[in-house]
Amino acid sequence: MNIIRPLTIAALTASLATPALADREETIYLNPFVGFQLFDDKRDLSETATFGIGAEYRFHPNWAVEAVYSNADADRKYEGGNSDFNEYRLDGIYYFAGQEEAWNPYVSAGAGHADFGDDVLIRQTAGSDHEETRVNVGAGFRYNVSDNVSIRADLREFHGIDESTFDTQATLGLSFAFSRTVTESSPKPADADNDGVPDSRDQCPGTPAGSSVDSNGCERDDDRDGVANSKDQCPNTLAGASVNSRGCELDSDNDGVVDRQDLCPGTTAGAEVDDTGCEGVTETVETIELKVQFPTNSSVIGDTYDNEIRRVAEFMREYPETTVEIAGHSDSMGEADYNRFLSQRRAEAVATRLTDALGISADRVEAVGYGEVEPIASNDTAAGRAENRRVEARIQVRR
Repeated sequence: MNIIRPLTIAALTASLATPALADREETIYLNPFVGFQLFDDKRDLSETATFGIGAEYRFHPNWAVEAVYSNADADRKYEGGNSDFNEYRLDGIYYFAGQEEAWNPYVSAGAGHADFGDDVLIRQTAGSDHEETRVNVGAGFRYNVSDNVSIRADLREFHGIDESTFDTQATLGLSFAFSRTVTESSPKPADADNDGVPDSRDQCPGTPAGSSVDSNGCERDDDRDGVANSKDQCPNTLAGASVNSRGCELDSDNDGVVDRQDLCPGTTAGAEVDDTGCEGVTETVETIELKVQFPTNSSVIGDTYDNEIRRVAEFMREYPETTVEIAGHSDSMGEADYNRFLSQRRAEAVATRLTDALGISADRVEAVGYGEVEPIASNDTAAGRAENRRVEARIQVRR
């Protein structure tokens, strides 16, 4: 008896426990629209522009109802004049995505009452004022530009019950949202690692407490190098770069220059190297900007710019102890990897003219493509991007 009583009290307490509270968002949309309506060939109406407005109540992330009014001033097809078309209808809508998603495709069905105006009847049918009950099915999408404004496109087919007609309507409009959050009781889904993502869709269970996770419950990796933000000591590494377990670019010979930029891999441990990873320190004593232009997406140069490149050759002949780095640069338009590749090809084209046509020894000339990483002007303007698309000759002396 003494054992049963505590168990009974515990069971009763559990059954009366308050369920977890969940938030649900309700939204009312005002949906003004313009469109085009194609009437059944039986009707005495031509295709026409349509205008209207809808009031939509989205009471669930996936479900909504909408009251719609539409109007058109349609020309008569078989006789002169025009007619005023009006319709009132009520539709049910099912959304395939929640309100927080940018794209919200949907399907819809509904019914309404259409007034086709005086003397607009089905052909071979006499009468004056023609009204008809129509049912409809449709599909479309809502694209959320912001929390309060969205773009909505809709394609809909109507069936007139009274006369067995089929009409088509396509519309495009803006929607203005007015939302409120409703708190309701609901069981709280299991979330063993307390990261805010239910176990049922948590692809990374057991994340450390307090970690910032994505919608799949996995730790964020903003620079996409395979190392989570919480462990990444080198955030914002370049896309595609090889990194170590700390998220930093690899430096296989530990000379302080990452492999991607190291022109002399395997240098002796502790050796003093320059910014290209080569032993000795190279000092740039002169930088000559070459006014060399290339066709779009091309590295062909020919002999057009030999007079421009000759300035570099003359300087190097005067100072035979110098070497030169032909540095190619690009603007930030396009993919970074492609920009680096194209700037390397262009630098090589200038270097080839310097060694082949102008006689500078190849062991004194190096071509390096920097891509978009060393801008000298803003890439937000056409003029700035033009300045960044350049080739420089960096005259150097190794100390």
